[in-house]
Amino acid sequence: MNGRVPVDLSGAAQTMLTTLYLKALDADFVRPVLGDRYAKGAVARLDYDWRQIGVTGRWAPLITVRTAQYDLWTRQFLAVHQSATVAHLGCGLDSRVFRVDPGPAVQWYDVDFPEVIALRERIYPSRRGYHLVAASATDPSWLERIPTDRPLLLLAEGISMYLPQHEGVALLRRITQRLPSGELQIDFYNRLAVRSQKRHTLVRRSGSTLHWAVDGPDEILRAVPGVRLLTAVTLFDADTFVRASAAFRLAKRVVPMVPPLRNALQYHRYAFGPATKAPESQRHPSARMLEEGLRR
Repeated sequence: MNGRVPVDLSGAAQTMLTTLYLKALDADFVRPVLGDRYAKGAVARLDYDWRQIGVTGRWAPLITVRTAQYDLWTRQFLAVHQSATVAHLGCGLDSRVFRVDPGPAVQWYDVDFPEVIALRERIYPSRRGYHLVAASATDPSWLERIPTDRPLLLLAEGISMYLPQHEGVALLRRITQRLPSGELQIDFYNRLAVRSQKRHTLVRRSGSTLHWAVDGPDEILRAVPGVRLLTAVTLFDADTFVRASAAFRLAKRVVPMVPPLRNALQYHRYAFGPATKAPESQRHPSARMLEEGLRR
């Protein structure tokens, strides 16, 4: 025995290994986007042949730009709501709770399939106010554990595309109906990205299928009553994209010529409950363009 933790995952849950591995590779870059030392430590602890992932560090910004953007938005939310609840759905092996290091009044819930939670328990430590919930994101039971007397930040990174649309919409509606106020921070693939899923190495190797496609925030605003758009950006518009490699920054000059390609990866941020004026620092300059419709 080598003392490392064995891995036995399949389907959508298996994709978290690729995202973890790319974050670990990014941590060794001279100019990392995320700089996640926890991911690097987790990769070292897992008994897994990482060569079978079949990706190299050049693809890391596809994951790390998004994750770093949601870290930024999470910190902004918690700076305003210091006694909030955070529900991180489909947390996988992401170490956001440790990277963000929320204050002592924050209650943080990491939610994922039982086999994923069991793996997390073996590679990450516990901490005050931190809870692990073994449940599917679409299982209504996890929501019953969330306090209803404080604002909620829902983090749903990298899971919407694996859900059927009706299940995803029902999930967001349940949250906004049960909780008094908070934010939904969630990313989407557009229809071009979902239609071309057979070309996605990550999806193809895991045997999973992409379902829910969203072309712009207006679709969520129509489907989920009571939510308000705060910010919506693409991979290329994210605040954290400036940290990406030169090759990715070069691609930004080309993709605006093809709007469906430019908008393939979208990061959305919504508020619900009583309206409060968001600080200007929390609104990205590209938000107005996305509010008017990403599909142009």
